[in-house]
Amino acid sequence: MHSAKDVPGELPDGLELVGVPPREDPADAWVGEAGSLADVPEGARVGTASLRRRSELLTARPDLEMVELRGNVDTRLRRLAEGELDGIVLAAAGLNRLGRESEIAFTFSLDQLVPAPGQGSLALEGRAGDDAGFAAAAAVTDREALIELTAERAAVAGLDASCDTPVGVCARHDGDLLVLRGFAGLPDGSEHVREIVEGDPMQPVALGEALVELMAGAGALELLARAEAI
Repeated sequence: MHSAKDVPGELPDGLELVGVPPREDPADAWVGEAGSLADVPEGARVGTASLRRRSELLTARPDLEMVELRGNVDTRLRRLAEGELDGIVLAAAGLNRLGRESEIAFTFSLDQLVPAPGQGSLALEGRAGDDAGFAAAAAVTDREALIELTAERAAVAGLDASCDTPVGVCARHDGDLLVLRGFAGLPDGSEHVREIVEGDPMQPVALGEALVELMAGAGALELLARAEAI
């Protein structure tokens, strides 16, 4: 079992994703003294280890000072409590699963910060052809979560992105539609591409491919190539 956002786009031979349990909130969360991104003081020191979060935050607020922040959740929260930072951005899902949801000051909308592909989802990996494993995974799989992750992974594959790439992709069900958002940017937030598509939830791979086509047409692939070279 893995956090789905950490699962590579291509799995080793003989292994497959066999299930996805119900999804947690995929949003990014702000921990610190603010009620919204607009409330964050000018020039605030913000901790994150994610190039995607850095890019998206600087796209929205170029005045922010981004600070490299690594370690487990407790380590990151401690650095905030010690006054080194004005705020940190973490996955709401991780804080919720650890029972630390009270630390969340606010969550970003999906239009403010497009989450990492698979954020909030767990992925069950198993041996290809293992019928018993597939059956066990199917018993705990949530259909909507599986569809969303499938669309997100299709888009990631098309963008040739990894967990170290400034890319956000998030699929969410909205009534009878599946809505898929995508973001690609430079780490300093100076340039970005943001697109959204919606369509039939029963065609998640096609929807992911449609998002890639839109983003590629807007220059996302060239932007990501430049980001990789930095």
